Amino acid sequence: MQSLENHFLIAMPSLQDPFFKHTVTYICEHNENGAMGLVVNHPIDVTVGELLDKIEIDNDKTRPAAAQNVFAGGPVHTDRGFVLHTPKLGYSSSQELSSDIMITTSKDVLASLTSNSCPEAFLITLGYAGWERGQLEKELLENSWLVIEADPAIIFNTPPELRWEKAVQMLGIDAAQLSSQAGHA
Repeated sequence: MQSLENHFLIAMPSLQDPFFKHTVTYICEHNENGAMGLVVNHPIDVTVGELLDKIEIDNDKTRPAAAQNVFAGGPVHTDRGFVLHTPKLGYSSSQELSSDIMITTSKDVLASLTSNSCPEAFLITLGYAGWERGQLEKELLENSWLVIEADPAIIFNTPPELRWEKAVQMLGIDAAQLSSQAGHA
């Protein structure tokens, strides 16, 4: 089995599950026991500053980072926050997912997001997407997802409403040409 860690799952138009319709999911972990990923293109009506206030972490509302939206990362444990961020020295609680992307659930990283010591770019999600053993492979066989190596520019530099289309374009496909009909050649 090839691991899909550090890849995007791009929802096919035929995928009608309300949570995953038109999503781009960054796969953080994929092994024989299943997979875990974060949806990176569904902002919710909560800002980083509001979230930090809610969990009682001091933050600087004058910083642009405080106004960023938080994202719905998936339907599992929606009370848990995850931070994808660009590499930053001294973030010992962060796990490197690629040379360009790290992940953490650490409160000290959250506390730094509206300060001078914040990473260059970050995205916070509440919740995650999870697949049990064999489930993701089955969904791939059902043509629910397109897969492509993750591009940090889509996560950190592309407006959320354009991320699905940009990810599809990385495959050399025009998003308008994707059919919602599943089929096998």
